[in-house]
Amino acid sequence: QVLLVESGGDLVQAGGSLRLSCAASGRTISRLNMGWFRQAPGKERELVAVITWWGSSTYAADSLEGRFTISRDVAKNTVALQMNSLRPEDTAVYYCAASGQATLDEKRYEYWGQGTQVTVSS
Repeated sequence: QVLLVESGGDLVQAGGSLRLSCAASGRTISRLNMGWFRQAPGKERELVAVITWWGSSTYAADSLEGRFTISRDVAKNTVALQMNSLRPEDTAVYYCAASGQATLDEKRYEYWGQGTQVTVSS
């Protein structure tokens, strides 16, 4: 069993930055593929970024235009999402998720955190 706890969500003005963190317990993230997803009000949950279990491969949605970066700290068993140049459309609940597979498919992520709210004001 893997427990994921997100933190770092906040209210921020457009153009600002936030860093989300996801603390994992129960298994080392060096054996897990970690992803960040988000769900805006009235919309389906979407993939934001993924980092593979071997750590050298990352993916971020094209729509983010390079503004978000995923990283991990194996020693601390945490995964971070650095978000820069935030826009009002980035407002959503951000979820951390873990999978035993290297996948972009939301359905293959077995473990989920409770989510953290990010609100970007214009």
